[in-house]
Formats: sequence, C-alpha cells, structure tokens
Amino acid sequence: MSTFTPFVANPSPAVDAGRPGVALVSISRLQSLCEAVAPRYAGRARFFTVREGYGAAVTALQAYVDAGSVDVVLSAGSNGAYLQENLSVPVVMVKVNGFDVLSAITRATATWPEARIGLVLHEAIAQELADLSPLLNVDLRQRAYRSIDEVRLAVEQLAAQGCRVVVGAGMACDLAQQAGMESVFLYSLAAVEEAFERSVELARVSRQKESKRVRLNTIVAHLRDGVAAFDEAGQLEAVNPAMLELLGLGAAQTLAKDDEDTPTRVARALAPLLRETRAAEQPVDERIEQIGGRALIVNCVPIAEQGARAGFVVTAQDALVAQRIDRSLRTSQRPRHLVARHRLDDLIGASVALERVRRLARAGAAHDATVLLTGESGTGKELVAQGIHNASRRRGNPFVAFNCAALPEGLIESELFGHEEGAFTGARRGGKPGLFEIAHTGTIFLDEIGEMPAALQSRLLRVLQEREVMKLGAGRATPVDVRVIAATHRDLHALVEQGAFRADLYFRLNLLQIKLPPLRERRADIAPLARHLLGRSALQYGLSAAALERVLAFLEPLFANYAWPGNVRELENLLARAAIYVGDATREISGNLATEALPDWQAVFPEFTRIGPAAGIERITAAASGPPAGSTAPRATPTRKDALRALEQSGGNRAAASRALGIGRTTLWRLLKG
Repeated sequence: MSTFTPFVANPSPAVDAGRPGVALVSISRLQSLCEAVAPRYAGRARFFTVREGYGAAVTALQAYVDAGSVDVVLSAGSNGAYLQENLSVPVVMVKVNGFDVLSAITRATATWPEARIGLVLHEAIAQELADLSPLLNVDLRQRAYRSIDEVRLAVEQLAAQGCRVVVGAGMACDLAQQAGMESVFLYSLAAVEEAFERSVELARVSRQKESKRVRLNTIVAHLRDGVAAFDEAGQLEAVNPAMLELLGLGAAQTLAKDDEDTPTRVARALAPLLRETRAAEQPVDERIEQIGGRALIVNCVPIAEQGARAGFVVTAQDALVAQRIDRSLRTSQRPRHLVARHRLDDLIGASVALERVRRLARAGAAHDATVLLTGESGTGKELVAQGIHNASRRRGNPFVAFNCAALPEGLIESELFGHEEGAFTGARRGGKPGLFEIAHTGTIFLDEIGEMPAALQSRLLRVLQEREVMKLGAGRATPVDVRVIAATHRDLHALVEQGAFRADLYFRLNLLQIKLPPLRERRADIAPLARHLLGRSALQYGLSAAALERVLAFLEPLFANYAWPGNVRELENLLARAAIYVGDATREISGNLATEALPDWQAVFPEFTRIGPAAGIERITAAASGPPAGSTAPRATPTRKDALRALEQSGGNRAAASRALGIGRTTLWRLLKG
C-alpha cells in the first residue's frame, strides 16, 4: 500500500542550502582511510564522522537525516548493508574489486611466505580466486559473512583451519589479531576515493532534488486551493492543509504522517472524481460538487509518466471564494472612478446665471490653471468638473474624484499621496500609489476642499507649487502632471479669516473661480431640468408620456415658489418620489381626493406646506388633480400680506422669510415696500 506525504510549509530544522552532507560510518580501520580522504572533498561537501555500527549508527544518524543535514551515508560491508535497509537516505558502499583482493593477497604472501591465508569477504566468496589459488601457489581459504556474528564465526573457522594471516575488512582484521593471527586490510585508498566521488556527486544531486521538493511542498502548502495527489490505484500520496479544510476533515495542524485515517477519509471523499476520470480517460474541469457539506469547484487531472498514467491530481476551491473573487474583479474593472462621463452640454438650462457658468468653464478648460468651484451642496459641482476635464486637452486621460470629508485624516494622506511598503502598520505589501499619481496626465477633483484637515493643507500646497508628491515612507518625490479642480460649499475666505484654512492654499486654489448658482436663482431652468431628469429615468419608473406630464404638473407649483435648499439633488429625489406615487399608471389621481387620504399626501410631499402661508391642502389637491387638458396651472404669487406674515414668523429675518416664500430678497423687499 502506498503511503501519503503531507505537504509541510516550514520543515524544521531548516535544511542547509549550501554544501550537501555526507556521513562517514565505520567502526574499524576504514574510518582512518575516510578521514584521510575527506579533506580533499571539503569544498564540495560537509562530512560527519559516526563511530558506531548497525543499530547504534542508525540512532546516531537519524537526527542528522531528520534535520536534512545528511544527504548520503558512506559505509562498507555488513554495516553498510544494515544501514541501507534502515535509513531513508542513500548509502554508498566502499566496493572491493578483484585488483584490491589480489593486491591484499600479494602483500600477505610477500610478508608471510608459505603461510596459509584466510580471506573474509562480504556476502559471497570469490570462486575465481579458488580456481586461481594453485596457479598463484597460494594456500587460500575463503569465508563469507553478512553480519557481525558471522564475521566472528568466519575468523574462528579460519583459525581452526590453520590460517596464519586473515585478509578482510577492519573488523575481521581486528578479530584475527585478537586470535593471535596476522592481518591485511582489504580496502585500498583508491577504492575509498572512488566511493567518496560517488557519495559527493550523489549527495549534490540529492540535495538539489530535496530542495526542489521542499520548495514545491512549501508552495503547495501555502495555496488557498486544495491539492491532493493519488497513485494509479487511488491511494492518497500527498495532500495539503487547504484540501483538508475544504473537505471538512479537521485543522491543518492535525495532519501527520502516521494518521492512518486521513488518507482513507480523503480518498473516500474524492473517490467519485477518480472513478469518473479513470473511466472517461478525460480530466474533470471546473465541476461544482457538494463535498463535505459545502459547494466546491473541483478539477481532476490524470498524471502521465513516460507515456503511461501514473496517478491523479485533484484540486478544489471554495465556490463562495470564487464568487467573491468574481465580484471583486468585476468591481475593480469598472473604470467609473477614472472616467469623466459628463460634458458641459449636460448642464440643462438657458438662464443667464447658467450661461455664465458654461462660459467660464469653457475658458478654464482651455488652460491647465487650477479651478475652484463654489456653490451650495447639490448645485452640480462635480458635473461641471467633469465637463471641464472633457473640454480640455486632458480628455481621455484619468479623471480621479476624491471627497476630502469622506475619510479620517490619516487615511486621506495615504489615499492622496500614497505610501511605501512598511510605511505604517497595515501598509499594503509593495506600497500603494496615491490618487495624484493615478491621475497623472489627467485631472484630480478635490470635492469638499474646505473640510481638508489643516495638517494636510500644507502638503497639498506643496503639490500644487512643485507638481510632485512624496509618498509616506519614501525618500524622494515623484513628479506628477495633474490638473487640479477643487470644490466647496463653504466660504473659504471666511475660513481663512477664522484661521481654519491656509491663506496661501486659498490663493493658490482661487485662480479661476466659478460660482454655481442655486436653483432658486435660476427658476426658469427648473422646469426644463425636471423634464430632462424625469425623461432620463422614465424607463426605470415605467412612466408613459401622460404619466410624465402628470408628474410635472403635480410639482409645477414648487418650481415657482419652493426654495430648493437641496438644489438639483433635492429636485432629483422629489422627481423620483413623485414618479412613484403620482406617475403610477395603475392608479388615477382625481380632483376629489378622499378626505382621509389628505394627511397621507401631506406626509409624502411636505414641500408643498413650505411654499408659503397660502399653500395647504387645497394646493396639494389642485396639484394632484392636474391641470385641465390644454391648460397650465396658474402660479400663486405671494402678496404683501404674505410677506409681512412670513417676516413676522421668521422673527424679522429677511433671508428666512424670502426662503419660506420661495422668492429672492429683492422681490421680498419690493413686496414690503409696496
């Protein structure tokens, strides 16, 4: 059965990314040869000496292996064979060739002529040597071993057969000397050097593969998408924490290699996908499946190795996350905050005051000078700003609008000027460009400039003077080519006198000033503006031509007499309300409204009660009934008596009285005088 491997995000202890590690394991004379050769390879590998054998060597090496410090083990004989079976890293054996054996036998016969020689070899005897012994005139006895106990037995048997000299590995030589015999060490320096060469190269390749594996596991472990790998039989080989979370199989930190239940549960949850992919011999792409009580977008792809299918990879993503990403993409791709949609021709009306605005705006658009738009709230300052941008040479470039009263002081600075990575706690990784940089080559519209905090006014002044911005945390300024249009409903000159607004910034902004008139000062434009606005939204409210006329007739008394404190914005809202209640084609408004219904009309349209003392239930009723066909509802003109009553009710405040009557101060003065 295959075993599965969890993707580990942070292996511990950390693997040394430098030279690979080689452990030299020997309990005999081989160790001295290894230590003599090791310095020659010090530049290519790190070496660890382990003077233990068999089980003790495995215990000593396990810490190195688990830490990733040892990539290859170099050993020999039965000790090396034991390590090969019990360690997860490659074990390179020092190999003895025929030349090494003959060289050792020659040294033995030269030193002890006529002596019987015993040869101790690992695993198997050399039959060729047995055949050559008579030709070499050597009295040779051979024994083979596979364990330390067999080495002792072999030496004892050779001693019993009268051998004076033992040729073999270090342990055989040590045991022979303890038994009173002579010994010749079998391993040559050339054999050890060859083993070192193989070990170092294998360690280098192993380190590269391990580094790639760890990197891949780290990447996959940090993916928000779930990933699981299976072999051809459908046994789980690897799974990342995200997949366990998506399948509802517990927290990622509970994942362990010895968790035998995890592979079974993961395989059971994804088995239908594997069966379908195996049967159809085609991948499953972006399928929505209900798994573990949640909707997942899953993919199952076969893995091919050397032209044959070797397994499957399953990926999963939370469908809700995909929906959020889709909404975010669609939102971020909308260019509305960078595009000016309106033109100066969108200013509806033919009054002298509005013509003056158009003339000044076109003159300002021809140059890059800073423009200051003033006027009450709702008079259309952003529309004029967009119109100036589209009438200038900067049209087609970004138009960035920012409300200076919409954010706290700290966020305003970051939004306008941007910040570098690490500039403050929570700063976006990689930094963020400010709106001035985003508006480069275009226009930035600073609405409600009178609300800008005093601490930021000096920074804005520098941008206007130097045409460069300094990000938070940056060491140098960034040049910008931006046209600035500012707007406010407040009296900046009065704020300067009060010390609430910098005088130098005010004079820098007040280069080209355009004051937008309120609706009450251009009453001739209200009716055509209302018709335009209502016609633009007729489809939204399901208004027929007759219903549109009914709405306009209903609101006509307000056009002439209401003060419109909310200006165009209030007009739009009132039109929408009237379209809903008065323009409903399923219900006809008659001139004989039920008495009990009248308070409802007053509550829905309180504006009618604010157009003077003469206004009341009768005016609402008359307006709701609409004018006779082919006629126009007469406008009620305030009398001197109305003016005196309004002045008394306002405590002598002429401005309040004129607003209550829906007339200008000059008209009020004339009524009082007459």
